[in-house]
Amino acid sequence: MNPSAMRPFPISVVAMGPGSQGEEAPDYLPLPSMDTFSAPRLPENAAPEVVAEAATLLGAWLDAAEVAGFAGGATLNLVGLGAPLRDVITQSLGFGEVSAFTSAPEHWRVQETAFTGLWRVLKLADDGAFVVDRLETGSIPAVLVDTMENTASADQPAPAYPEGTMNAPALIEELRQQAAAWKPGAAAHVINLTLLPVSEADLDTLYSWLGHREVSILSRGYGNCRITSTRLKNVWWVQYFNSMDTLILNSIEVVGMPEVALAADEDFADSIERLREYLDMMVESD
Repeated sequence: MNPSAMRPFPISVVAMGPGSQGEEAPDYLPLPSMDTFSAPRLPENAAPEVVAEAATLLGAWLDAAEVAGFAGGATLNLVGLGAPLRDVITQSLGFGEVSAFTSAPEHWRVQETAFTGLWRVLKLADDGAFVVDRLETGSIPAVLVDTMENTASADQPAPAYPEGTMNAPALIEELRQQAAAWKPGAAAHVINLTLLPVSEADLDTLYSWLGHREVSILSRGYGNCRITSTRLKNVWWVQYFNSMDTLILNSIEVVGMPEVALAADEDFADSIERLREYLDMMVESD
């Protein structure tokens, strides 16, 4: 493995832990390293009528989700609900492996629930107040893809190449061509920098040219995968870290959204079934 590819992660990932999003936000909790399902737990001392109302709302949302299908999507607006009811809904859905945020032009926060394909989506005003709080279904919330498309450029002129560059010119031309040619539904074009002979100057040039932009995603499983949009449309940094936070794979992907961040159709069907079972348990324990 080329030592020069094992650089410190150059893209900042804003903390999404408890307390980082204000009092109204659901807690974005650290997750186990193993990809296993852990049933959520209701808040202690939750009023039976609040639990019943939460089960009714979530059940209606699941009904709409099954009718719409995985690709169709279904939403449940949580703005205006009382704090006890929102708390029960938050705890009932739990927290999944994927979290994300956008830094501009709008501030969105996204958290996968414990049920893959079911998402919590929030939008923050400049004063930190939540103006959007909803549940969504689908492979990933559209606000993340939309932000990338609205803030990245269709083309990025080639930079000046400093002394010491070897493969940066070829890589940059490859990225420019692949980004221009990529169409929705096409397979990802992946450049694995970890396996390529790249110099410090090559990496510095790529980092400076692509930059890190307004969409940041963290997918937790066996270690962490950190995904960040770039200045070039449909081009993403995708970097994998092991449980010791050591960079083990440094890559660039040309795609609408890297697959590692996406929920799959079969996972969605399983999530619907498991959440219905959980709602039945909520009603029975009421």
